Amino acid sequence: MKILGFEIRRNGSDSPQNTTERRNSIENPTVPVSSENFLAFFGVQSANLPAVTIDSALCVPAVLDAVSFMSRTLAALPFHAYRSTKDGPIKVGGKLQTVIHDAPNETQGSFKFRQYFWQQVFTGGRGLAWIERSAQGVEAIWPMDPTKTVVKRINGRISYQYSSPTGTRDYDAVDVIDIPFMLKSDGLKHYGPISQAAKAIQLALAMNDYGSNFFAGGGVPPLALEGPLPAGPEAMKRAQADIKRSVDAAKDANEPVFPIPPGYKLSPVGLDPAKGQMVEARRFQIEEIARAYQLPPVFLQDLSRATFSNAEQQDLHLVKHLVGQWAKALEDEMNLKLFGRGNSSRYVKHNLDGLLRGDFTSRMNGYGQAVQNGIRTPDEVRELEDLPAKGGPADKLYIQGATVPLGSQQVVAAGEPAANDNQATDDEAQAA
Repeated sequence: MKILGFEIRRNGSDSPQNTTERRNSIENPTVPVSSENFLAFFGVQSANLPAVTIDSALCVPAVLDAVSFMSRTLAALPFHAYRSTKDGPIKVGGKLQTVIHDAPNETQGSFKFRQYFWQQVFTGGRGLAWIERSAQGVEAIWPMDPTKTVVKRINGRISYQYSSPTGTRDYDAVDVIDIPFMLKSDGLKHYGPISQAAKAIQLALAMNDYGSNFFAGGGVPPLALEGPLPAGPEAMKRAQADIKRSVDAAKDANEPVFPIPPGYKLSPVGLDPAKGQMVEARRFQIEEIARAYQLPPVFLQDLSRATFSNAEQQDLHLVKHLVGQWAKALEDEMNLKLFGRGNSSRYVKHNLDGLLRGDFTSRMNGYGQAVQNGIRTPDEVRELEDLPAKGGPADKLYIQGATVPLGSQQVVAAGEPAANDNQATDDEAQAA
């Protein structure tokens, strides 16, 4: 019998139902007392913990934030195709630039395509895309659903079997862009961040559910009735119903006190959220999920330990040790699959400076240093800011006038005043 969520066992009846219950419970010495049976006796079972799937994991705010932040950040990076020349790299135009920078296929723009691609990497653990080719070159890049793709090795070569509503088709590895979160030892299967962090996510889901149920019940924990128990199952049901009505009536009337029959006492059963440090535990789960994605916690909106200086350092950490690495992974894969192993003239590359797009002061200071030190021309800077070129002097490299090559200073002969000597000569002194 359960009273307000707590099970009370009575041994005073020898009915067939009670006899069966005792025979199947751990009160029976013939039933092995394993950890599962012991916890199940108290109503705690592993099955009570929520299952972790991609959909359920995205209900955890920290996981949703990590996936959406990383996928949008990588999708927003400027992405271009280049050709190496003797005068330096130049951007490639035509269909290739359209596929890389503008729209990989007829139904998706570059941002939408890459956001979907990276979402698959940071949820299930793998991003896949098929390269459509023609006699003229690359025509389009189409996303593939990793859950409908089987990666296999045939005669030493990797092949991708993709199932769609129209049928099943095999693709060669040279035509598939493949970015796994982490490969397994066989080089085919992969690990995903959600599956590997399932325990941490499961705990976060359980705390979400507990908090929701606790506050949905008006902050009243499960209660146990102490005192002389009524005789008979019907009397027990009436006692349970009476106490439940008293609790509900007090909750609905916003009353802190509710009556119970004389001689009885209600004791809370379960964990007090404050004593269980629920707030601290939920914050720690944010740190655990941040570790799974190697993200600085500040980017999951955890500012509990953030200061102005360390938040800035975490921003640098993001670019150097996370975004830059994933950008490099996509660049290498696309360069190999689009242009071939022996290609050395054409390549694709992200512009990580795009992350500074929102920091106007840092961007302008960087442009100023680049122009003054002969790294960029003013027209190149204007192009980065989507401004038209001016030509003429704006298309030349400049450098500070006081900066000269070492050893080119004018040597002053002995006895001759320096060019910037302000001392007057003897004739000038006499005339004065």
